[in-house]
Amino acid sequence: MTPTDSISPDWLSFAGTQAVMAALEAARPGGSRFVGGCVRNVFRESTRPDDDIDIASQLEPPAIIAALEAAGIRALPTGIDHGTITALFDSRPYEITTLRRDVETDGRRAVVAFTEDWAEDAARRDFRLNALYADADGTVFEPIAGALDDAKAGRVIFIGDADQRLREDYLRILRFFRFNAWYGEALDADGLAACARQRQGLQKIAAERIWKELKKLLGAPDPAAAMLAMEESGVLAEILPGADAGGLAALREAEREAGTAPDPMQRVMALMPRRSRDVDALAQRLRLSNEEHRRLAAWASAGMSHVMGLADCDLHAAIYQFGREAMLDRAMLEAAQSADAPKVIARMRTISEWQRPDFPLGGDDALALGLSGPDVGAALRAAEAAWIESDFTLGRDALLAVLTRRD
Repeated sequence: MTPTDSISPDWLSFAGTQAVMAALEAARPGGSRFVGGCVRNVFRESTRPDDDIDIASQLEPPAIIAALEAAGIRALPTGIDHGTITALFDSRPYEITTLRRDVETDGRRAVVAFTEDWAEDAARRDFRLNALYADADGTVFEPIAGALDDAKAGRVIFIGDADQRLREDYLRILRFFRFNAWYGEALDADGLAACARQRQGLQKIAAERIWKELKKLLGAPDPAAAMLAMEESGVLAEILPGADAGGLAALREAEREAGTAPDPMQRVMALMPRRSRDVDALAQRLRLSNEEHRRLAAWASAGMSHVMGLADCDLHAAIYQFGREAMLDRAMLEAAQSADAPKVIARMRTISEWQRPDFPLGGDDALALGLSGPDVGAALRAAEAAWIESDFTLGRDALLAVLTRRD
């Protein structure tokens, strides 16, 4: 390969980067190169830096392990069946993968064989801008013509035949939209058409992989255009039936006005019908974590009122009942839909600043007053309700008096 450019990012001078590459170079000079996001992102300065430093190597896994251990670097066989070893240096991981070519694919996983041919390794990757390699000194190589120009211009174009690349791994459909959301200037028409044709293949992909990729997509600074293209191509309906990407642009404007960072969960809420009754089904479909499920359910709760329709005391009560995060979720979604977003955003500041108090009574107080059995819980609930209704102003003595009342 002929060198095409050079880079000098900060990560190239990290002690770990130099130590890991020196160990690999000692075992086979010129046989290892940085690859993928760490190289690509150098040419996309407007996007986030990539924390992952990946290395492709002509060394096979046993030789990689031996080279690292000889240099006193810890080696973990994190994906040894597919040729991947992770080097740990000062707690930073460096993923090292032997050059590969695909032997067999089924849309979910691939059977690979090791190779020493950089062009073969590059040819099995998804997009041209991901097929950039760099030597230890930062010299850049592009086995696939157009890779460097794509990285500089933000073009997300499949390597070779797009339909074939997708049939090898249908998750690449979502990666197409994710990379466009993060790096792309305009969606490649041929790639988009291939994603539309192959979209039903997403049904073969595990839900956990779908959600992981969707979260990355929704975490982009402004994913609205990519998500609208997903919807128009029919891809969005394959993973989230009933979703509507039309509200994402307004949500992004509300985020800018509020000065908040992108939140993938709030963006999922913006995609789904308001007050969706299918929260449990959605959580199951995406295999959400328990915390993500709880958050989505709180946002969708029929008992939660519009933030702008609440007096301060009622807003405090809602925060107490549903939690600060759920109320901020609701407020942000309302700001995106409101004709007076600044007022809603001002309410968000109130939500953020209000400190949720602790109820000052407990079971021991009820027992000390002679209550027992079911009366304890009923009396405490009545006292707590009175406390909330007072906007949390009733003191301990007044609440003890509530405990002693009999209806």
